[in-house]
Amino acid sequence: MMNEATLPSGWKITALENVCELVAGNPAPQGHQYFEKGKFNFVRVQDMGRMGDSTYLSETKDKINEQAITKLRLFPKGSVLFTKSGASTLNNQRAILGKDCYVVSHIAAALPQAGISSEWIYFALVCVDFADLAHSSVMPSLPLSKVKSIPVVIPPSNEQHRIIAKIEELFSELDKGIENLKTAQAQLKVYRQALLKHAFEGKLTAQWRAANPDKLEPPAALLARIQTEREQRYRQQLQQWEDAGKSGSKPKAPKPLPPLTAEELTELPEGWITLCVENLFDIEDGDRGEHYPTKGDFFDAGHCLFLNAKNVTKRGFAFQEMSFISEQKHLELRKGTLKRGDMVFTSRGTLGNIAHYNESIEYEHVRINSGMFIIRDYDISLTPDFLYYHLNSPIITNQIEKLQSGTAQPQLPIREFKSFRFVIPSKVEQQKIVEELESKLSEIDQLDQTIKTSLQQAEALRQSILKRAFSGQLVAQDANDEPAAVLLARIRAVREAQAKPSKARGAK
Repeated sequence: MMNEATLPSGWKITALENVCELVAGNPAPQGHQYFEKGKFNFVRVQDMGRMGDSTYLSETKDKINEQAITKLRLFPKGSVLFTKSGASTLNNQRAILGKDCYVVSHIAAALPQAGISSEWIYFALVCVDFADLAHSSVMPSLPLSKVKSIPVVIPPSNEQHRIIAKIEELFSELDKGIENLKTAQAQLKVYRQALLKHAFEGKLTAQWRAANPDKLEPPAALLARIQTEREQRYRQQLQQWEDAGKSGSKPKAPKPLPPLTAEELTELPEGWITLCVENLFDIEDGDRGEHYPTKGDFFDAGHCLFLNAKNVTKRGFAFQEMSFISEQKHLELRKGTLKRGDMVFTSRGTLGNIAHYNESIEYEHVRINSGMFIIRDYDISLTPDFLYYHLNSPIITNQIEKLQSGTAQPQLPIREFKSFRFVIPSKVEQQKIVEELESKLSEIDQLDQTIKTSLQQAEALRQSILKRAFSGQLVAQDANDEPAAVLLARIRAVREAQAKPSKARGAK
C-alpha cells in the first residue's frame, strides 16, 4: 500500500485519472478497401510489446487509408497504450506512441496532462499487474473505471525527467547484459546440436576406435548378428503367441536385412552400419478406430493414463497435466498400449519429442494418442540411451524436416518414419558414445542453468530499479523543483477551465 508519509518531500499520490485522460481505441475498419494504399499507422495488439521489448511504438504492420480515418480518433504521440480486452490483457503489454497513430478498440490509452511525463506513466503502469484488475472470463476485459482509480506516485515534473533518464541508463546496461546472456544461451543450443551431430558421425569416439581395434565388429558380422537375433526374437514371440491360444495379432517374420553397399561403408566410420527403421525395430501407432476416446471418456484419475501432446517433451515425459480413461475404454482399443522399454515419438504438432517408458515411470497402464508412435523391440541393435540420443540428433531431425507434411499442424506419417535411416556401431561403442555425450551434455546443462538463473536475477534487478524509482531512492531530490502538489493543482485548474465552456454550450 502506497503511503505519502514514506515518500520524499514534494511528492504526491493521486489516481491515474487525475493526471491522464483515459481513452479507449477505435473499432477496427471492416473491409479490405480501408487498408488499400494505407499510409496511416493502425495499432493492433500484436504491435504491442512487453517490458523488456521496445518501449516506443512508431510503426505498425497494418496501415489504413484516408477513407478509414474519417470517423476514427487519432491518438497523439506520447500516448501510453495498454491492452484492455482479450487474452492479451493478462500479458501486461504496454507501449508509448512514438508518433500519432490510430488504435484498435482492444487497446486503451493514458494521455498524460502537461507536466506529466509519458515515460513516467509508462513505467508506473508497467508496475501494475492488470490480471488483478481484469474481469475473469473466457475473454478477459479490463474496465477503464478500474484503471482510472489506479494510484500513481507523482514527483515534481523536473524530477520525473531525471528519474526516467536514470532508469533508461540502468535499463540500457541491463539490456546489454541480458542480450549477451541470450546470445550465450543460443550458442549453447548450437553446441548441443553440433555435439549430437558429431556423436552420430563417429567423431566423438574416433580416438577410442583407433585405440581399441580389437573391440570393433566387422560390418558384415554386425549385420549378420542383428539378423540372427531378430529371427530368434521372432521365434520366441511366435511361441508365446501360440502358447496364448493365438490371441491377438500373429507376430510377423523379420525381413532379410539388405546387404551394405560399398558407398555406405565408405561414408561410415569403421565398424558401423546403417539401416532403415523398418529393418531395425517395430513401430506401432495409436488406435484411430471407432472406439477412440472422446471428451466424455477422459477423467482426472483412472485405470489407464492416456498420453497427450504435453506429456511427451524434448526432455522425456512430463506429467503435470494428465488424462485417464477407464479400464473398459482401455480394453476397447486395439493398439497403442505401452510396454516397459518402449520409446514414444510424437508424430503430429510438435514432431520428434521422445520419452522412454522405463521402470521409473509409475503408471502401469499407459496408452499413446493418435499423434504418436511406439518404438519397440529395438534392443537387439540399439541400447535405449543410444537410441534416445540418436532420435534427438540432427541426423533424425533433418529427416523429419524433409519428410513431414502439413503446415498448420505438421505430421509425420508412419510410412515416412519407417524409411528413416539410423547408424549402428557395436553396442560397446554405443555405450562409449553415450558416456561421452552425457558428460558433455551435463556441462552444457549446468551452463544453461547458470544463464537462466542470471536472466531471472536480471529481471529481479529490473523490478528493483523500478521500486527504487517510485520510492524516490534512484536520484537525489532538488529543493528548487516545483512540488507535485502545485503541479496537480494546475492540472485540476486547467481541466476545470476547459470543462466550463462545454457545459455552457450544452445548456443552450
